[in-house]
Amino acid sequence: MTTETIPMPRPELADVPPVPHGGYHHTQSTPAALDFSANINPFGPSPHVWPAMQSVVLEQHPDPRATPLRAALATLHNVALEAVLVGNGAVDLIYQIAVAYVRPHDAVMIITPTFGEYAAAAAMMGARIITHPLSQATPTAPFTLDLDALIAAVQHNQPRLLFWCNPNNPTGTYVDAESVERVLQAAPATLLVLDEAFVNFVAEAWPATALLNYPNLLILRSMTKDYALTGLRLGYLLAAPAVVDALLTVQPPWSVNALAQAAGLAALADQQHLRTTLAALAYANQQLRAMLDDLHFEPLASAVHFWLLPVPTATAPVWQRALLAHGVRVRDTSSFGLPMHVRIAAQAPAANARLVMALQACREELCAAKC
Repeated sequence: MTTETIPMPRPELADVPPVPHGGYHHTQSTPAALDFSANINPFGPSPHVWPAMQSVVLEQHPDPRATPLRAALATLHNVALEAVLVGNGAVDLIYQIAVAYVRPHDAVMIITPTFGEYAAAAAMMGARIITHPLSQATPTAPFTLDLDALIAAVQHNQPRLLFWCNPNNPTGTYVDAESVERVLQAAPATLLVLDEAFVNFVAEAWPATALLNYPNLLILRSMTKDYALTGLRLGYLLAAPAVVDALLTVQPPWSVNALAQAAGLAALADQQHLRTTLAALAYANQQLRAMLDDLHFEPLASAVHFWLLPVPTATAPVWQRALLAHGVRVRDTSSFGLPMHVRIAAQAPAANARLVMALQACREELCAAKC
């Protein structure tokens, strides 16, 4: 048999970019380290999650559409059941959105730098990807969005989808409700995918559900970050019922397994654990940033517990390797187009103190090598 007789995959797959991720490093070649590369609630899930999972009957099918979990989320957000869809993590839903809405050569706009799976999902469907960059006045200035320029670009390109991570990963940029509403009004033919995976980490977040009267809004949420259900993969979206119906058509049944459904219900029922741990994390983050300020590091402003740190004298990969040698892992942001920054997500206070010591030591070592 020759290779010419083997069915070939769609040519669009050759253009799908690989997407690096933080948080998974469990190989023999990588040492154990304190992990600041994944922006997850470090205090773990609700103590009710494990008992709920242990009550699952594994030899039975779960609800094919996770209906009880959808109902709990509908109650939490005060929306109709038909406006909720649950998936195997937010990434799973991103790909389903692309399958349902993107045709070859459609324009898809992405506000960058940001999560790489948006571009990968759009490229898989043969989209024409248009990036709209956040701006930064100096390497130590926070990132900002030129809203008027974004609206002009959306109106000019008429994208099928606009991916907007808010608060943004990796910059921590958080945009207000008025700005999002202006884009919704200016682009009624564009489905705005507002990725709020990290919104519960924002101290005073505005309720995006108040904008669901716009049929071109889709709110994407992840329970792997704030509820710390990372290993289970659990996410959901809120949108007009017509949008949810379209996504139900492309979503395979049983996309969310029984263990994840049970864990999600238990986590949602324990909102006190979420509030307590996120408050503790916010305080630990404040302390960590203050320690770094005292040592003349310059973490960028951020609305959440993760942020970019400009690295002096060497590139992000060099800093990542140097810190790993001190037992600390950070996110090299070169894949975001930011080779002179690393992304750090605050952890518990004892771990944060270790990070500070490692940063001090690496700065001295790298400066000595440079000089």
